[in-house]
Amino acid sequence: MSARQYALAGGLMVLLGACSFAPELKLPEVPVAQAYKEAQPWVAAQPADQLPRGPWWKLYGDAELDTLQDRLVANSPDLSAALARYQQALAYSDQARAGLFPSLSANGQAGRNRASENRPLVSPNSAVSPVYSNYSIGLQADYELDLWGRVRNTVQAGEAQAAAMAADLESVRLSLQAQLADSFILLRGLDQQLQLLEETVQANDKALVLTRTRHEAGIVPGLDVSRAQTQLEATRSQLEQLKAQRAVVEHAIAALVGESPSSFSIASQQVPITLPQIPVSVPSTLLQRRPDIASAQRRVAAANASVGVAKTAFFPALSLSAAFGYQSISTGNWLSAPSNFWAIGPAMVFQLFDGGRRKAQVAQAEAVLDETGANYRSVVLEAFQQVEDNLARLHHYQVAATAEQTAAGAARKSTEFALSRYREGAANYLEVTSAQTQALDTQRNLLILQVSQLRASVDLIRALGGGWQQSQAVDASLGAAD
Repeated sequence: MSARQYALAGGLMVLLGACSFAPELKLPEVPVAQAYKEAQPWVAAQPADQLPRGPWWKLYGDAELDTLQDRLVANSPDLSAALARYQQALAYSDQARAGLFPSLSANGQAGRNRASENRPLVSPNSAVSPVYSNYSIGLQADYELDLWGRVRNTVQAGEAQAAAMAADLESVRLSLQAQLADSFILLRGLDQQLQLLEETVQANDKALVLTRTRHEAGIVPGLDVSRAQTQLEATRSQLEQLKAQRAVVEHAIAALVGESPSSFSIASQQVPITLPQIPVSVPSTLLQRRPDIASAQRRVAAANASVGVAKTAFFPALSLSAAFGYQSISTGNWLSAPSNFWAIGPAMVFQLFDGGRRKAQVAQAEAVLDETGANYRSVVLEAFQQVEDNLARLHHYQVAATAEQTAAGAARKSTEFALSRYREGAANYLEVTSAQTQALDTQRNLLILQVSQLRASVDLIRALGGGWQQSQAVDASLGAAD
């Protein structure tokens, strides 16, 4: 073979090595608006152009929440499981990448054998002994020529799957952090309601003493005492129900941070949490800020590469093999020159008929690509919905809280007027209990609306992707916050 022929063959190998049957990667189109429909009514200020990277919960300014978030990252079993899934995908990607390189193996044998004396092509009176020794040692090298891109597409699919699992890890982290922030805000809201109910119980207890004194003096009927007693016990019932709710939320927080609920507790505090201003960028930015969208994109890329892998089955597989070693029937001349052997050459496998199996595999891979594309569209549309939902909730809860605050102030004045009229004998106790009930309901509704606003803000931050960005490297360490 001439030098020119070798050059042509080499050039052809390089050209074929650049082949890939994976289709051009195209993400499905998703309608993206220029701005969020629900954004303008409630966003009064933009203190930053984007959410803080990493510890977004610091926007709420609570040191205990910061501590709990650190414990969640360190101890959460759900987060540990997500990390393990990411490490599995990374290991699979490394396995696929190994196919780009030749494999080298060593083998050796030392044994005593006996062959059949009646084996074919051996004379019954042969002088060759059927008992012999066999000593061999050698190296075997194999390399698949990736002419059609099967190995490269497999590597690309593995890398895309690993990147998707890395984004999944961040999705789990964000979800757990948001769940913890939501539960903590709910707990603090319950603490405020508990304080309100405890103060109401004390006030109702004093009112009961007053009505009993007035009844004993013959000023009011016994019906007023019964009504005051009813009001007191009903409030005590609400207080105990609220304590049960708080206990359940506290237990949920314990499980989130990987602690036993039996030995975990959070001291009650009535310090209100301030609603933060959350910067909301344009909708197109959301595609880069949500890890679940990044995960869906990378799964589309993995499925796209897998189509290329499936198509290569219609072409021959070509590999190069080489072997070198020593073999002898005795140890005396085992490693001598006459005992060496070697072999080198290409091998080709081409399947001529398979009953349509390869065609079905390609169809399956293309269907998986269609599925991942549809899932991507679904994830993106759901992300836009979640942002719009929580922007709407924040706006309308704020309007409702303003109205409820006015109603609570009016209800407090009604209670004061009713008690004054009752002491003067101008009203019965039914008017007092009605005013007290209305005042308690409006104050509790106001606290609930304030907590609902805070919880909606947490959901909004989660919908916006938290502090994660698609361009940032994923830190596989649970101890590091991105």
